[in-house]
Amino acid sequence: MKKAIVALSVLFLSVATFAQTQAVQKKAEDYIKFKEVKYDFSKIKQGVPVTHDFVFTNESNQPIVIEFASPSCGCTTPVFPKAAIAQGKADKVTAGFNAQAVGPFNKTITIKLAGIDQTTTLTITGEVLTPEEYAKYEAGKKDKAKS
Repeated sequence: MKKAIVALSVLFLSVATFAQTQAVQKKAEDYIKFKEVKYDFSKIKQGVPVTHDFVFTNESNQPIVIEFASPSCGCTTPVFPKAAIAQGKADKVTAGFNAQAVGPFNKTITIKLAGIDQTTTLTITGEVLTPEEYAKYEAGKKDKAKS
C-alpha cells in the first residue's frame, strides 16, 4: 500500500511539474519599433512648452493598440493614437514638456500596448534656463554662427 501511495505521489508531482510551462512574456519592443527612445531638448526657456514626436512603426503581423502612455510627472504630457495601428504602419507619440523649474531634467513616458506584458519607455532630457540665461545662450549661438 505504501508503494502505491508513493508511486501515485511521484506520478502526480511529475505530471504537475511537466504541466507547468514557463510563461513567455511579450515585450513591446517585439511589436513596436521607435526611431528613437530618447530625445535631448538641450537648453530650453523656462515657461515655454516644447514638444517632440517619437515616431514608431508597427513591426508585428497584427494591428496594435497603445493602451496608455503614462508620464513620470505632471509637467510631461504624452499624446498618442487611440485607434489601432495597422501592421507595417507608422504613427507617433508626442511628448510635451512645460518647464517651470530651472535646471536639468530627465522625464520618462511609459508606453503600454494592449495585450503585451512588458512596457517600453521613452525619455526626454534637457536643461531649463531662466529667460535671462536663455537670451544669453541664444546670443552666444548667434555670435558663434557669425564667426
